[in-house]
Amino acid sequence: MSKMIQVTVDNIRVSLMSPQRIIVLHEFNTNRYLPIWVGPYEAEAISVSLQEIEMARPLTHDLLKNTITLLGARILHIEIIALRENIFFGNIVTEINGTTIKIDSRPSDAIAIAVRAHVPIFVDPTVMDSASIFPEENIPTEAQDNVPPSKIDSKHLSIFEDFFDQLEEPNKKSDENPESDPDPTT
Repeated sequence: MSKMIQVTVDNIRVSLMSPQRIIVLHEFNTNRYLPIWVGPYEAEAISVSLQEIEMARPLTHDLLKNTITLLGARILHIEIIALRENIFFGNIVTEINGTTIKIDSRPSDAIAIAVRAHVPIFVDPTVMDSASIFPEENIPTEAQDNVPPSKIDSKHLSIFEDFFDQLEEPNKKSDENPESDPDPTT
């Protein structure tokens, strides 16, 4: 196996078209990112831990981490090992009595464990090579500021479209549910 690439959780993005979230992993010392689609509950579990929000009772990922620890094992790291048919595969790598044990896991669950246990996240180089992205480098310069809007490449405007979509979303909800409007006479 090739040398694994260490990454960190850069951010969590919301898809406006579906309930899915995107965990964006950032490769150390580079400008390369790995987006992974995850469910809303897994994204919430990761976000809660990253923000160090204290919960009254353990969440599922806290329970798993606590169980591993109480059974005498130590979480070493997590790894994202493969991408097949648009599905990521991962492991929670533990050690007990000098023996390394890899526990098959969805990457989203493994990441939720990693942020709780404060352990590294590694990605197989073949996964990074096939699914990673680099930020757009063709950002318009000052010389392009006077370009007519019809000549601007629409892919550079996608960040603004996401922002405007977010602004429109609350208005749709209030239109759909008039009871939520504090002043029904408007």
